[in-house]
Amino acid sequence: MNTTYYDHGSPAERWERARMFFGAKDYAAAARVLEPLVAEVPEQTGPRLLLARAYYHSAQLRRAEAELRIIVERDPVEHYARLMLGRTLERQDRQEEADSHLRVAAALAGDFAEV
Repeated sequence: MNTTYYDHGSPAERWERARMFFGAKDYAAAARVLEPLVAEVPEQTGPRLLLARAYYHSAQLRRAEAELRIIVERDPVEHYARLMLGRTLERQDRQEEADSHLRVAAALAGDFAEV
């Protein structure tokens, strides 16, 4: 297997590299680092959530939705994933579906005025 800059190093080094790319708003590069990392550690929420965010910010909305649904299925009270899923669905003009996730996210955040 050929190792590239994106998949070189330990999982911790790749996590930091992905965060660096994300912080620099190079969302496509962050996703390139995170995709194999998520495959390697699928049970960890942090890399999967950052991958979903990278997809969201690079307008890969179906991919973002798929990652966020995995997180919400595993942890239904993961507030930020719920919020991101709602926003992702909104960007896909799926408002009715988005609203249910946004209401749950608001309730989980203690913002009952919007529920």
